Amino acid sequence: MISEIAAEFGTQCVVLAIDAKKSDNSDCRSGYEVYVHGGRTPTGIDVVEWAQRGEECGAGEILLTSMGRDGTKDGFDCILTSNVSQSTNVPTIASGGVGTLEHFSQGVLEGKADALLAASVFHYGELTIRDVKNYLIACGISVRPA
Repeated sequence: MISEIAAEFGTQCVVLAIDAKKSDNSDCRSGYEVYVHGGRTPTGIDVVEWAQRGEECGAGEILLTSMGRDGTKDGFDCILTSNVSQSTNVPTIASGGVGTLEHFSQGVLEGKADALLAASVFHYGELTIRDVKNYLIACGISVRPA
């Protein structure tokens, strides 16, 4: 299906969303497994291998959500994000776990993410987009103008 969509609309229109959790499954060499059905059902598929396969099929970006960090405000899973971003040649969007401004810079600098997704810190007014952009600029990280 990914290949068909990419052929019809172009890879720039295809975002592969991956829900990932740490795993003891020996088939998951990266230590992370792909989950489906809102993060409730394990697939037995290694996250890095699935990201690479998605890229081969035509995904132009990867939206990577750490289900173990989502909603915790403990920060991105930078090991997970780095594993995927350094194993593929398409942009990786880190998702799951933001609670502080520092978490944003960690996602880029440690996790090697190309983009960042956060929700609750904005929904509940804890941070503003302007706060985050100003912080990232101060850290020397390029962002689009506010």
